[in-house]
Amino acid sequence: MGETPRALEYEDGIVWTEDIDRFDYVRQTVELFVSTRRRPVPWTGSGRRVGYAVLRLDAPAGDEPGRFIRRVFWVKNYDRSEQQPDGTYERTAPSEAVDPRTVAPGVWGDLTERAWGAPLPEA
Repeated sequence: MGETPRALEYEDGIVWTEDIDRFDYVRQTVELFVSTRRRPVPWTGSGRRVGYAVLRLDAPAGDEPGRFIRRVFWVKNYDRSEQQPDGTYERTAPSEAVDPRTVAPGVWGDLTERAWGAPLPEA
């Protein structure tokens, strides 16, 4: 996930559509062409959307008129939270993973030991 600073600039809140206590990690993605500032971000990607950022009412459009830059949080069916505790991400996490407890409006989520499933590797 490339950090796009403009995605955070006008965030007003984070809406979780599922209880984040059941997730060690969620995937964080920046959508560049969302047609609304506050309504749910449509999700056509693989997996299931579990949250999204909402923008302030004065948030300007992105590079395309009437389109806004917003974060979306999602999981895939083979993620640890989806009945796959011993699966691919038992002791790792996908590259776009963040601990949902570290997500806040205007703040990138962090990869924590909880999200990783083990002590973080040395950088």
